[in-house]
Amino acid sequence: MARFDPYENNGGTCVAVAGADYCVVAADTRLSVGYSILSRDHSKVAQLADKCVLASFGFQGDIKALQKNLAAKELVYEHNHNKKMSCPAMAQLLSNTLYYKRFFPYYAFNVLGGLDSQGKGCVFTYDAVGSYERTGYSAQGTGAALMMPVLDNQLKSPSPLLLPARDAVTPLSQSEAVDLVKDVFASATERDIYTGDRLEIVVINSSGTYREYIELRKD
Repeated sequence: MARFDPYENNGGTCVAVAGADYCVVAADTRLSVGYSILSRDHSKVAQLADKCVLASFGFQGDIKALQKNLAAKELVYEHNHNKKMSCPAMAQLLSNTLYYKRFFPYYAFNVLGGLDSQGKGCVFTYDAVGSYERTGYSAQGTGAALMMPVLDNQLKSPSPLLLPARDAVTPLSQSEAVDLVKDVFASATERDIYTGDRLEIVVINSSGTYREYIELRKD
């Protein structure tokens, strides 16, 4: 008997790391279903505003719909307020958008990275229905369980329960953070069949954003 299944997991992994004055957002470019690779060059990273970048894992149909929805709302905000949306504002908008669809959710697990109004790096990590948290670093996707222990070991954000509250930014310099991201992806690609082909790295800082690509395993 045929069963309606509106979702599909297209694999892949995304990571974000926030520093004192920068944010690094990265994702691989492999798009797959089961043991079939549909594309080796599919970007999972979308720039939503000047200093705000979204990386998503899950069902690519839902991810594209979510990105278009957010882009339209950001454009309306820009016309109404005559300024670009800040990263924390976009984080709240993304949470509201996901929660609005909670009874038939977008199958998308998101990491949002950028700079806040003080110019500090910020990372927001989400579940599928809009629950989110600001952290110093995060990973989502099929390789996240392999990457998070390494990131925890190298970066170790302070507990959000500590008083007085401490900044969640990581102590690394921008170049060290980029190197760490390259290392965790190279490691996860060895063990996760859904992560590979190419790594897309987006660095956001006061001068703007720039992209960098490195090759990963293709098998």
